[in-house]
Amino acid sequence: MSAPGTRNSKPGTDKVRKLVPALLTWFSANARDLPWRRTRDPYAIWVSEIMLQQTQVKTVIPYWERWLRELPTIESVVKSSPAKLHKLWEGMGYYTRVRNLQKAAQQIIATGRRRVDESQTEIGNRQPATGNKSEPPHVGCYEFPRDFDDILALPGIGRYTAGAIASIAFDQPQPVLDGNVIRVLTRVFGITTDPREKKTNARLWLLAGELVDHASRITHHTAPCSHLNQSLMELGALICAPRLPQCEACPVNKLCVARKKNWQEQIPNLGKRETTTERRFVAFVVERDGEFLVRQRPAGVVNAQLWEFPNVEVGARVGNPQHFAASEAGLKVIGRKPFCTIKHSITRYRITLEAWRAQSGGVSSNYSKPAGRWFAPKQLHRRAFTAAHRRILHAAVGTE
Repeated sequence: MSAPGTRNSKPGTDKVRKLVPALLTWFSANARDLPWRRTRDPYAIWVSEIMLQQTQVKTVIPYWERWLRELPTIESVVKSSPAKLHKLWEGMGYYTRVRNLQKAAQQIIATGRRRVDESQTEIGNRQPATGNKSEPPHVGCYEFPRDFDDILALPGIGRYTAGAIASIAFDQPQPVLDGNVIRVLTRVFGITTDPREKKTNARLWLLAGELVDHASRITHHTAPCSHLNQSLMELGALICAPRLPQCEACPVNKLCVARKKNWQEQIPNLGKRETTTERRFVAFVVERDGEFLVRQRPAGVVNAQLWEFPNVEVGARVGNPQHFAASEAGLKVIGRKPFCTIKHSITRYRITLEAWRAQSGGVSSNYSKPAGRWFAPKQLHRRAFTAAHRRILHAAVGTE
């Protein structure tokens, strides 16, 4: 960092007073038309916030719309099988989210209270930021909790998600702090220390709280807390980008310390990036009488309960990985090269997955009958696969 220094002066209330109306005005004119912004239904907003964890908005939209069509109420989530939930979630990754979502729905019904009628007071008073017509509410017989601590107590919900739901669904003055908001606040207030450090993180939460608290005092605005928090997220997503931020289009550029001192590329100060690790896997597509061998990942591991083809991790420097992997899996490789190679990333891992056609009866007698189940193509397509193995499925047997 060129010359930001180490001391960060505490912002005055004057700056907060200037920021809030500027952000609200900008958001009312520039907010994207996202489907979950057309409702104040806490169930629908909750689902969107869980989906948006680790997943881009453009990816989430079709998943959210399909989810609400298939599972319009909290009760419908509870009654669904894990297989159906995983299939609806297939392709978004981080499947712990959907399992926690069902656990949370179960907790809401177990500890919550029934509605007197089939409507929610908040749903009838919707004010979409974009001015578009509201969609029909997704209501059930149980109320989503309104109290922040009750929301926070649900599985899969942390401080940020609880604050987002409480502010967006109920217009409560609860702060939010995700990657986009961190970037906006560190730049605007010139915070040069690592936002992941305890002291800096606490300061950012305090700033976010001051902003939404000030917004709550604006009586002429329909949903000031909701729109203030969303404006911070939106500004970080659309304008205050990690690289090459559009400072000229920013509604608060005159108040931004980073812009004044040309620190945009140095803030937020996230330190050194974690070193990436290369990993290599070999997968096998085994066919018998028109059926294919697959296995379900066990509970307690990454992508638990999803389906995949038999596979083995091999060292990056293994000369003939297919033969090594075949001996480990008890399968005989067919052909001289993989029919499909997939490269993808999971957190800090850079993964290469080679898919080979094979048949049972490999060199290892211990694996003469590979574990798994045999399914016809139509049955395979009805099951939820990990993203990489779904691509192998499409390459091996085609799409539905």
